[in-house]
Amino acid sequence: MASIWDKCINLHFICINIQCADMKNRNERLMEIRRLIGSRNISSQDELNKLLERQGYELTQATLSRDLKYLKVAKMPDDQAGYVYILPDKEQVVEELETTNQGLSGLISLDFAQGMAILRTLPGHAGSIAYTIDNLDAYEIAGTIAGDDTILLIPRDGVSRSDLVNLLNIRMPGLLQGSVQ
Repeated sequence: MASIWDKCINLHFICINIQCADMKNRNERLMEIRRLIGSRNISSQDELNKLLERQGYELTQATLSRDLKYLKVAKMPDDQAGYVYILPDKEQVVEELETTNQGLSGLISLDFAQGMAILRTLPGHAGSIAYTIDNLDAYEIAGTIAGDDTILLIPRDGVSRSDLVNLLNIRMPGLLQGSVQ
């Protein structure tokens, strides 16, 4: 009788490990979709799927459609390609450039530990900077926790240090200026 339970428990742990591997693969795939859409004009799911296949991702049209919906990808008119995919934050960049340079100084340093970013700020600045980072709605960032002068930035699985630095430099220009990168 105990051996049946042992087999059930082992089977359960195997299923959990498979789900974890699938989730990591999904996160990597979502980041690749963001990278591809952000770096070129893509006008169809078929075109995007072929680019993903070249990167080693095999997925169905239904899965790609769900991924695009999850990432809140939209289509925008383009003079050369008709309509192209855009990421939701692409249209907001101009507004963010204007708002992020106003009142978001105060970052002293940026460091990394255990895959997370630690941003040190002047006293009283962490809350507003963390609030702005959270409102970027960037896929790469799972969330932030802010104290008075420190922010813990928690990236999603598979997001590298350079991905975070690039994201902050692009979406919040001037924030990392003068801090250790």
